Amino acid sequence: MLRASKMTVVVLAAAGFALLGHGPASAGCQVISATHSADTKSEALKSSQALAVESANELKRSKGWKYVTMSARRVKPDPFWKAVRPVVPKDVIYGSFVTARTYTTCFTGVVVPYVCTSGSAVCGN
Repeated sequence: MLRASKMTVVVLAAAGFALLGHGPASAGCQVISATHSADTKSEALKSSQALAVESANELKRSKGWKYVTMSARRVKPDPFWKAVRPVVPKDVIYGSFVTARTYTTCFTGVVVPYVCTSGSAVCGN
């Protein structure tokens, strides 16, 4: 019984360290975001998601990782014209779109009709 309790503590501690980022020294994760604007909703959405994948691949190359995994992560919407609109108000957000790899928030732009920001946690080794 005592042995089972010790094993449970070891397993929980290992899981806790993994969640806190204290796993193997060569593994790591980073949150990325990618923003794109377009004349159509679908183009802004698809382009933002594609830029997130491109950013993940650039991170992979820069870190020298053999592989990366992406998981959707909500990030703050990023307006291009921060001098005009420093924060994206809730009344201009028209949708959030979640896939296995990206969490995308789309909103109406100041200069362009549509803007989307995609976020992802990129982990590699």
